[in-house]
Amino acid sequence: MVILDPDFPHIVWSFDYRGWQLEIDQAEEDGFVFYSVWANYVDGAAVAVPFAPTRRDAIQRGKDYVDARFRAKDMT
Repeated sequence: MVILDPDFPHIVWSFDYRGWQLEIDQAEEDGFVFYSVWANYVDGAAVAVPFAPTRRDAIQRGKDYVDARFRAKDMT
């Protein structure tokens, strides 16, 4: 299968948070801009936030994702 118009990430900002690299991706569809967050860590990467309406919301939810991973680790 060949994808004629692949959607590559458009990272507009990245920062370190608690040892994780959070990357804010900006996309546009039908004139609507939205954001997602990739969370990169030592063992791999995950889409921490698949959709956020604003950059501010994406950043906060990305941090919440990392914080939840630390809370889950503390419970084990």
